[in-house]
Amino acid sequence: MNGRVALVTGAARGIGAAVVDQLAADGWRVVAVDVCEDLPGVGYPLARRGELAALAQAWPGSVVDMAADVRDPEAMARAVELARREFGGLDAAVAAAAVMAGGAPLWETPQDEWDTLFDVGVRGVFHLARAAVPELLARPQPRAGRFVAVASVAAHRGLWHLAGYNAVKHAVVGLVRGLACDLRGTRVTATAVSPGSTRTRMLRATADLYGLVDPSDFARQQLNERLLEPEEVAAAVAWLCGPHSSAVTGTVVHADGGFTV
Repeated sequence: MNGRVALVTGAARGIGAAVVDQLAADGWRVVAVDVCEDLPGVGYPLARRGELAALAQAWPGSVVDMAADVRDPEAMARAVELARREFGGLDAAVAAAAVMAGGAPLWETPQDEWDTLFDVGVRGVFHLARAAVPELLARPQPRAGRFVAVASVAAHRGLWHLAGYNAVKHAVVGLVRGLACDLRGTRVTATAVSPGSTRTRMLRATADLYGLVDPSDFARQQLNERLLEPEEVAAAVAWLCGPHSSAVTGTVVHADGGFTV
């Protein structure tokens, strides 16, 4: 065991689950958090409690699971408290919770869709940071705390009929850059990872919004000409959580298969 502790939101499946697996395989102890219920304005089913429980059961003694909503700041405080109680503190927080919604021009976007996109994708990152960063700073010097948010290529390119999602991911990058400045001199870093088209349920939902039968059609936008696997993005997140990323803060790692070249 490397003795380090992480909290990961959006952990029940997709990139979040892959991050939990990667960190646990690297010897981390992890609190895995997911809402485990459907949300208004989201047109596809979200992960269920059983998926989150199965993730934790695959790593007995290393991963504990918690059903919690990133939209609720008190829930994020309880998740951090769980990390403190079970594992003695916190060394990294990964904000991977997000939802996909869209499919219409911005001026036709329903209010509940817009609200859920921002409540999960921006306020959720803020709530995690507000709860987790003081715990990262509570570690004794020389600390090496890490805050990592999962953004998207949508933070760097406009996407047709996904203006709300664009706005959310731009906000995530801005939040991370501001947080990194606030953490100046503390040895705690803040970074974002922007994945390209990755083989997840969210990408399937995006394909449905565009009327595509096969999500692999999105691979044409990437230089590697294939979809990314969640484990590939998780490897970048896990590296940012580790000790060798100490020079990287206030910026974005583009794990996008060349989408944004």
